[in-house]
Amino acid sequence: MKYLFYVLGILTLTLGISLTIQSNLGTSPFDALLVGLSANVGLTVGSWEVITALLLICCNSLLKRQRPEVLGLFTALITGSGIDLWLFLLRNLITPELWYSKLVCFGIGLVVIGLGTATYLHTNFAPIPVDRLTLIIQELTKTNLFFSRTIIYLVFLIIAMIFNGPIGVGTLLNVCFGGLILNYFMPFTEKILNRVITQSSTSSIHEKEEPI
Repeated sequence: MKYLFYVLGILTLTLGISLTIQSNLGTSPFDALLVGLSANVGLTVGSWEVITALLLICCNSLLKRQRPEVLGLFTALITGSGIDLWLFLLRNLITPELWYSKLVCFGIGLVVIGLGTATYLHTNFAPIPVDRLTLIIQELTKTNLFFSRTIIYLVFLIIAMIFNGPIGVGTLLNVCFGGLILNYFMPFTEKILNRVITQSSTSSIHEKEEPI
């Protein structure tokens, strides 16, 4: 059951990322970097997700002074594939032109990103390296997710500007509210996941105890 929520969370997250990209209002600094690299260097957005993940895994390993979390690369592969898949499916379906339709598309994407991220993080199975970095910085600075997420976003914002990523009002909104939305969904998804997993475990125990 836990792995089902893991996959569901990743698919939800990548849908949100794709919606923000399609809104043309600007993406999160990290996604802006991926899109900028894709447009200026080549390869797909999902491919750059995987390449960047490799670098972040090494960075996280140094910060934690432990072995690289290779499973994070597995998550990055799923995330990269999900982004490319959603972008392919949404490319002709969702192309907002008016400013308010772009804002709605972006707003939905931002909320969906927070929900997906919170869902898969609570499974405690191979977090995406950038999200793992968020948790590491939160632990090292002894602050909350909003602070650590905002710090990371600001760093990636500067790098994204160098590669001419899609930076706009949406990027600013993401920096300001991305961490808050994630912080809001974390306890919400934790309650739901714990309830569902507990019920699933209880049902399995009852089935085993039933006489044949």
